[in-house]
Amino acid sequence: MRRKEFEVMDHEETLQFLQEVSFGVLGSNGEDGWPQLTPLNFVYYEGCLYFHGSHVGQKMKNLKSDTRVTFSVAKEYAIIPSYWSDTKLACPATAFFKSVLIKGHAELVSDLQQKAAALSAFMQKLQSEGGYEQIDPLDTDYIPQLKATSVVRIVISEMSAKFKFGQNMQQDRLEQITTGLVERNLELDTETATLMKAYCPHHRKQS
Repeated sequence: MRRKEFEVMDHEETLQFLQEVSFGVLGSNGEDGWPQLTPLNFVYYEGCLYFHGSHVGQKMKNLKSDTRVTFSVAKEYAIIPSYWSDTKLACPATAFFKSVLIKGHAELVSDLQQKAAALSAFMQKLQSEGGYEQIDPLDTDYIPQLKATSVVRIVISEMSAKFKFGQNMQQDRLEQITTGLVERNLELDTETATLMKAYCPHHRKQS
């Protein structure tokens, strides 16, 4: 069960996170009754989630027999060691992260124009610097590639987000962790400290 203090109610903030992260995990229902998890690239485009791949394989078999899917996106920002707030107990050890959980139905995109639009959104997300000709469904060089590529749209029925950055912590522990992040100074530590100030009520009151 998700704790309410970690739930994100801001829809635009959730969508921004989906634009920032390029990798997620698809959950589909296998014919043998076992759930199957498939890590893959995705793009959020015009209110739906899209991914692409081969026309064949277990993932596509699963989607043809049962269109119900889940999709999870997560990014870990910082591991918080226990000794920053307690030199004896291991219990305070935790991690700060953002995650989004989606439920929906998968449908195969067959129209070449729609395929081109979805794949163009992929390229804009993953290769925003350009360096390629626009994906055109009328271009004879692109037509065979579009036909050979499977594009799947997930029509979203439920979407929830959980961002954990110490919202449930007392002010003194928040200060200890912020100090620890600044002193450790790993790749995402500065960004984590900034996000703590954005999400934690104690920090917001001070600003």
